[in-house]
Amino acid sequence: MAAARQRGSRGSAVLELPRTPRLVCVEYPGLVRDVGAMLRTLGGEQGVSRIYADPAKRLELYFRPKDPYCHPVCANRFPTSTMLLRVRRRSKKKQQLDTEEQIQPEVQFEMEILGIVTTVYKFQGMSDFQYLAMHSGPDGKQTSMYDKVLMLKPEKEEFFNKDLPLYIPPPIFSRLDTPVDYFYRPDIQHREGYNNPQVSGENLIGLSRARRPHNAIFVNFDDEEIPTKPLDAAVQNWKKVCTNPVDKKVEEELRKLFETRPVWSRNAVKANISVHPDKLKVLLPYLAYYMLTGPWRSLWVRFGYDPRKQPEAKIYQVLDFRIRCGMKYGYAATDMPVKAKRSTYNYSLPITVKKQGSHTVSVHDLKQGLGSAGTSGAKKSPSSRYKLKESVYIFREGALPPYRQMFYQLCDLNVESLQKIIHRNDGTESECTERDGWCLAKTSDDLRDSMSLMIKQIIRSTRPALFSNTTSSEDGKEQLAYESGEDEDDEEEEEEDFKPSDGSENEMETEILDYV
Repeated sequence: MAAARQRGSRGSAVLELPRTPRLVCVEYPGLVRDVGAMLRTLGGEQGVSRIYADPAKRLELYFRPKDPYCHPVCANRFPTSTMLLRVRRRSKKKQQLDTEEQIQPEVQFEMEILGIVTTVYKFQGMSDFQYLAMHSGPDGKQTSMYDKVLMLKPEKEEFFNKDLPLYIPPPIFSRLDTPVDYFYRPDIQHREGYNNPQVSGENLIGLSRARRPHNAIFVNFDDEEIPTKPLDAAVQNWKKVCTNPVDKKVEEELRKLFETRPVWSRNAVKANISVHPDKLKVLLPYLAYYMLTGPWRSLWVRFGYDPRKQPEAKIYQVLDFRIRCGMKYGYAATDMPVKAKRSTYNYSLPITVKKQGSHTVSVHDLKQGLGSAGTSGAKKSPSSRYKLKESVYIFREGALPPYRQMFYQLCDLNVESLQKIIHRNDGTESECTERDGWCLAKTSDDLRDSMSLMIKQIIRSTRPALFSNTTSSEDGKEQLAYESGEDEDDEEEEEEDFKPSDGSENEMETEILDYV
């Protein structure tokens, strides 16, 4: 937009400030000779626009944009209020009448404001370490491996069977791109004649974190005896915490749960009782012990009850179920119906500047919460404040699990066909094994296959576009493949990619960390 220029009393220019366009500035750390090549290092105009749309993202610059192993240097985003100014210098030569006298040309400056810059990206950090796809031969000669490790076009089987040097670079080297001061303390100056004590496990500091005083009893499947009562310290801990009638009521409710069902997962307890998570950590060791291994691993068992001696306890066994992913199941990892909270596909450190913060409570929120109008709406009642949904421990036909990895007890699989698989050997149980418990061999595999087929049917009904390219014959082959247990090794390799995410409500195998 051309701005109107006026001449002030002292010769200064007065410019009209336009409202549009609003521009974004990138302080590029290099000499730009080719604008197109420069944009390609930033991901193109589309890539820059995508980063600008997310305030939490940092702008990435790849000095080798065609190299998939290139690690970027990141720019921080800052607000600014500057202008992009275009200045033209025009010189007008005057006619020279006298050849001996030199006349200076008349110089004029024209200024134009092109727009207002509201955001600027500054590259303030250091570049990450770079690892090239090179191989050093016996003679020290470096050989490029890009044509051998990168598949640029469809290749035949020979391409994948080549004997190549192992090349597995990490996706990231440095977690931070700005140096930080560690503030190391200076060495302690001892008096003359002082000798350091001998190093041992008793006087070393920081071998591991302090043991959490919850006093839970852990039992392995191979242990001969099971505890019949809690530790005295666990009793004392709960007596200290149980200070009001609400805590006493929660204790009675949990006792009733263990009377009706001797084995519970922590998620199942949290879905049936509203109790603060910190108090539940102290209450569970007071009423039950924790199984570490075997078919009841990661579950809490009522004191005095030994599921290894009770065939009817097979309905309380745990099933580690993971939603399968792969093209043979009809959808890739990016099309997973249940999104992971954190995975390698969206791992954003250190290209993000911050995580989503928790909602801050304002004075208005406090007034709404304390007033009569606010208590009936958004605020939960005390009886259900800490309760989880039933879907965190119950599997129902026609519903997707809330997480990619779930730990179900067999009695919580509310599908008739699954219960028939579980009860195939009712009355003929002869031995309790560590892998299958009181069930028939490979019962867990059969349950996973049936549940995976149900989930695939749900996805097919809700997102038919994912399966539009597959024929019915291929579907039949896929179904027979994982119903019969074929390609089991491939399934295990793919399932290993989906571990429970940090902060998940279903990480029962990491529950032991709350007690050690």
